[in-house]
Amino acid sequence: MPPEKYIVGAALVAILIFALALHEAAHAAVANWCGDDTAKRLGRVTLNPIKSIDPVLTILLPGMLFFVLPAVLGTPPLMFGGAKPVPVNMSRLRHPYRDMMWVALAGPATNLILAFLAMVALKGLLVAGTLGPQDMGAKILMGAVQFNILLTVFNMIPIPPLDGSRVLTFLLPDRLRAPFNALTPLGIPILFALLFFAPGGQDALLGGMGALYDWLAGAVEGIFSLLGGG
Repeated sequence: MPPEKYIVGAALVAILIFALALHEAAHAAVANWCGDDTAKRLGRVTLNPIKSIDPVLTILLPGMLFFVLPAVLGTPPLMFGGAKPVPVNMSRLRHPYRDMMWVALAGPATNLILAFLAMVALKGLLVAGTLGPQDMGAKILMGAVQFNILLTVFNMIPIPPLDGSRVLTFLLPDRLRAPFNALTPLGIPILFALLFFAPGGQDALLGGMGALYDWLAGAVEGIFSLLGGG
């Protein structure tokens, strides 16, 4: 693996940690606005990534996916990870199911905004000629776009305990909410079974990512066209 890939990988791990920290801080901030200050009292409404770092999910997993597995198995480098979840006391929210939906949406929305900002920065630097498509900075920005899109789409899958399940819980009739949330202990095994063993599971995730990327790219192109820089 050439040195440039190590630099790009290290930069992306750092950006991923920051993106995950912002994701969790957004959950904490919206929970506080909606009446539950549990996370705020624990210092989780912060941009300090140390508060959200989980040694395995935030550091070990991304490092292994990007550096170790490609070197050992020859697989393409991947960039994915998780953060220490923000505690939310649903009973303290003013409108529990509705507010829990807003708390959940805050995380993926933050990653969507980060993907958009990284795409704007990349487009601007390419148009200005500051970066070329194969430059290291362009690869880092494109990686930031891609894994923030991945975090957005992945977290919106409506399987508990992912954020999308909180949205579905709000939309479900009262009689179905408890049975649906009872799936939470089985949610992660179900999710990985669907992604790795169900026909079309990964294709659906990649398709959602592709659709979101195209939508963001279209929005950025439209902005630059209006500004006369497209």
